[in-house]
Amino acid sequence: MARHDPNPFADEEVNPFANATSVPPANAYLKPLPPEPYDRGATVDIPLDLGKDLRTREKELQAKEAELKRREQELKRKEDAIAQSGVVIEEKNWPEFFPIIHHDIPNEIPIHLQKIQYVAFTTLLGVVGCLLWNFVAVTTAWIKGEGPTIWLLSSIYFISGVPGAYVFWYRPLYRATRTDSALKFGTFFFFYSLHIGFCIFAAVAPPIIFEGKSLAGVLPAIELMTSNLVVGILYFIGAGFFCVESLLSIWVIQQVYAYFRGSGKAAAMKQEATRSTLMHAL
Repeated sequence: MARHDPNPFADEEVNPFANATSVPPANAYLKPLPPEPYDRGATVDIPLDLGKDLRTREKELQAKEAELKRREQELKRKEDAIAQSGVVIEEKNWPEFFPIIHHDIPNEIPIHLQKIQYVAFTTLLGVVGCLLWNFVAVTTAWIKGEGPTIWLLSSIYFISGVPGAYVFWYRPLYRATRTDSALKFGTFFFFYSLHIGFCIFAAVAPPIIFEGKSLAGVLPAIELMTSNLVVGILYFIGAGFFCVESLLSIWVIQQVYAYFRGSGKAAAMKQEATRSTLMHAL
């Protein structure tokens, strides 16, 4: 008897709820997120005029650039006019830590006059040192009982002598050697002669014209040696400084005068003086 086998291709009915353990619990499903609030009245700012702003800024930059070019051309025109008129723009560059004057011997003074100019500059620094030492010596004498008048006079010598030396004779010499101006040489000779006369007078310091002990010279030093040795020594040192300054200054004026005569500047100075007088008269 044949055994009846089930059809292997027949659809098998499977009950999904037959096994209760396969059904997940109700609380296993995730709850959906609440809907986000949406504001229908909210607006989004979109810069529609961005191109317009860029064009405006570009025009402003072009205008500024044109203004800078115009100013640069104007400055260049003024500099050229000043250069053609013979006026030299002097930039203060000395001393380096606190520039107060213009001074550039290697680049502005002819090489054959640089030695004279350097020695003249040494005499300028020398007169500063002499007047400063004179102030110290006289201040010491005042403290030792010589009276305040000499101290006041020594202060006046220093305050007026230092800038006066630069303005009246060193700057004219500097400009004369730089531009070869005969009139500047004449100004230098006049005031430098007064400078030499003052240094010689200060080295001796006779008790005439000036108050004798207001200058650290030989005569007040000898007088003070008997009463106060320290002050007398300070005065002798000051007298030595004035003597060295006088000798250097005499050498400078001799060298400048030799160049002045040798280069024929005497006739040129007369011509410039005549021309200047006529110009002022007109």
